[in-house]
Amino acid sequence: MNMEQWLEVSVKVKHEAEEVTAEILREAGARNGVAIEDPVLYETVRKSLPFELCDPLPEETDLSVVTVTAYYPEDEELQKRLQRIEAELTAVEKRIGRFCIGPTLFRKVSETDWSDEWKQYFHVTRVGKRIVVKPSWESYKPEAEDIVLELDPGMAFGTGTHPTTVLVLEALEKMVHPDTAVFDVGTGSGILAMTAAKLGAKNVKAVDIDGVAVRTAKENIAKAGLADRIEVKQGDLLHGTEGKADVIVANILADIIILLLPDIPGKLKDGGLFFASGIIEDYQQDVTEAAEKVGLRVKEVTRIKDWVGLLMEKVRKDK
Repeated sequence: MNMEQWLEVSVKVKHEAEEVTAEILREAGARNGVAIEDPVLYETVRKSLPFELCDPLPEETDLSVVTVTAYYPEDEELQKRLQRIEAELTAVEKRIGRFCIGPTLFRKVSETDWSDEWKQYFHVTRVGKRIVVKPSWESYKPEAEDIVLELDPGMAFGTGTHPTTVLVLEALEKMVHPDTAVFDVGTGSGILAMTAAKLGAKNVKAVDIDGVAVRTAKENIAKAGLADRIEVKQGDLLHGTEGKADVIVANILADIIILLLPDIPGKLKDGGLFFASGIIEDYQQDVTEAAEKVGLRVKEVTRIKDWVGLLMEKVRKDK
């Protein structure tokens, strides 16, 4: 099988710029999340543990430097992504002063390299009351009420451990009932679609613009025995998706959610709900205002760290 080639992009920055740098890399289309290696945080956590679980950092480690890393597919969009990253880093530095330490670093990796490295960070994780996310290479003995999702994320974003994914998983526990029809926009690894099906949704339609994500989602769904209840398509947002849903979920970038919003009311059944995640707090107001313009009302806001999830419903028009 032809393995995808990816470019690892790493930026070394001062502590005060780690969040804005991570957001720049993420907004440029990082497919598998953004990793932040903060030596101060690492040492703080290590020293707080009751036993020696983590090795101390080497003595020569510079505690003032944070490394922010993301991965991008080597496709026709790569050069545009890299130009966008450099332009936005430069623009921010003009406003707040220089924070990048040294040049941006690049390294080519294969899908196999990335998958093996990811195994260090992805472990069995409990989310909400019943959901347990388990990587395919680990074992787990479920409790009676557990809904276990077995994943091999490959190069597709979505392991269930990122705050944006956790927000949607917790929302799905509340929204999905028997006979619920669910649309999952930007399915990634397929984790949200699989969760909806295991929670009892009668049918689930999952879509992603990324061919790698579609392939990964189909593999995960097939392994879970859910292929008869989940339809996976490659496509741009909801374009080409037939019918209407009781629940629509999207864990994607804030600016893409804004592009998606005009299509949501026409794709929701009466009384249907839309849950949007992937939104950093700074963009919450922008998404809320865009939603109101297309006839959606934010019913509830949930938060984890700097991330927000917005539960929306259609505004009922007076007869």
